[in-house]
Amino acid sequence: MRPNIPENPRGRKAPKRGRRRHFDAAIFAERFSTIERVFAWEDTFRRLLLRFERISAVHYALKTLAYTMINLRHYCRS
Repeated sequence: MRPNIPENPRGRKAPKRGRRRHFDAAIFAERFSTIERVFAWEDTFRRLLLRFERISAVHYALKTLAYTMINLRHYCRS
């Protein structure tokens, strides 16, 4: 997997030296929308939205349960 991050010119007048970084806008848009969609699905679970659990294993278990419910909803619908 290669990083696909747009370069930020940060007010430069001259281009940055060295090899140009790989950037494909279509891949970036697809990955960004996919990741944002997953976070939106995760935000539907209140307990994950605000992390109440102090023990990370419990938080991880609840996240796994939430993703299982999301997948079941998706696959049982079709």
